Amino acid sequence: MRLHRFYVSPDIKLGQDFWLHDERLLHQWQKVLRFQAEQEVILFDGVEYERLYRITELKSGEAHLEHVTDFVRQLPSHDVTLLWALLKKDKNDWVLQKCTELGVRHFVPLLAERSEKTGFNLDRAHRIVIEAAEQCGRSDIPSVRQPMTVETAINDYQDKLQLLVCEQSESKHEPDIKDPAGVLIGPEGGWSEAEKNLFTKAGLAQLDLHDFTLRAETACVVAVTKLLQ
Repeated sequence: MRLHRFYVSPDIKLGQDFWLHDERLLHQWQKVLRFQAEQEVILFDGVEYERLYRITELKSGEAHLEHVTDFVRQLPSHDVTLLWALLKKDKNDWVLQKCTELGVRHFVPLLAERSEKTGFNLDRAHRIVIEAAEQCGRSDIPSVRQPMTVETAINDYQDKLQLLVCEQSESKHEPDIKDPAGVLIGPEGGWSEAEKNLFTKAGLAQLDLHDFTLRAETACVVAVTKLLQ
């Protein structure tokens, strides 16, 4: 039987033997998954532990857990930051989910000049990356920041990692990608001339993705895949 994985806040100490009082998890275990005593679950705190526990008691408001064994934590092989212009409809949810599965460590939504969407629900974004991490098997939780302008993002990150920008060009030169790295993905309408001037002034290398024009959400996945190779 497949074991279910669940993220718990680092505030909850994953000891050898303890009572769990996390309302979110208990609701899911009792009301959704219909867990019973003696079932086993994997808990990870995103920081230090990934452990297998046996549920010895499960009742209203609490569950008693008994440690069975530890697992080796599974972490992304590279430190990649995705800086993407906010997209329409539910495309941002898709980007967060799929790029968490691929191994992005940090998400930075951008307010580009041609962005048609400016609202961003940070709590929802955190839930999406947590659920994606639980399901894909990674042992850490990506960080998600509040949206920022392209200029602010360049100023904040240029000295911390190698920044690359996705832009179609005639040049097929492949930049030498270093770790940590970040990639900027534009909105559906593309980068503005002012934003392109910012990239030039900052000396950002271009990351060419494909001969054809990609949807913004597709470009996120392709760019992240290149940086994680």
